[in-house]
Amino acid sequence: MCLSIVSNKGKTTVGFNLDILNMQYRVNAGDDRFYVEIYDQTEGWMPLFGANARGEFVAMPTCWPYDSRSDYSEGAINVINLDADLLLCKTTFADAVNTARTKKICSVPGLTFQSQLSDKDGNVLQVVPGQGVEYKTKPELSLMANFSLYKWDSETHPWMGLDRYKAAKKVLDDSKSVDYRECMSALAAAANHDCPTVISIVFVPSEMTVYYCLDMQYDKVYTHKIEVKA
Repeated sequence: MCLSIVSNKGKTTVGFNLDILNMQYRVNAGDDRFYVEIYDQTEGWMPLFGANARGEFVAMPTCWPYDSRSDYSEGAINVINLDADLLLCKTTFADAVNTARTKKICSVPGLTFQSQLSDKDGNVLQVVPGQGVEYKTKPELSLMANFSLYKWDSETHPWMGLDRYKAAKKVLDDSKSVDYRECMSALAAAANHDCPTVISIVFVPSEMTVYYCLDMQYDKVYTHKIEVKA
């Protein structure tokens, strides 16, 4: 499922809840990275979410209901590749923006993945394959859950998470300045118990520090420092 937050109320602060069911995940934390990897029987361990050494963050919530406009067509770029290439520093944030604006972005058959990508300055790129692309220059607040921001509640689905979106937004709207504590509180408010939140991540690019907790244990927060890469 998942929830993605980018706040520029104070320091740029990025939050992410990973909600999964019957899937294997692991954290890959090194000097130049903090990735969350998902195990795929064909591809093996795939780095799909997290922060890199340039201060960029990749979040990729699913979008419900599924929309066939996200299916592949000739020349389309898969959103998973768009995201993974940025996360692994194979491309830049500017490259991702240009690709999203000039190419068709697709998803995997029968499932619409969407993206909320951010750079170290808090600029945001949102991609809903087949529906739209939006670039935001340092927005005060940008959220993405498991529904289309182009549809909102015009189509409903049990997994869309509009309630979680609203719960997180209320916490953040009520905060004059958002630091990692407020962001983690918003993630806690949006935690998913049906499709469990297995990891909650807060990233502060100006500090190159990741704060995270596992299995909704919000009283037990770990930290990880990433080395800066030009």
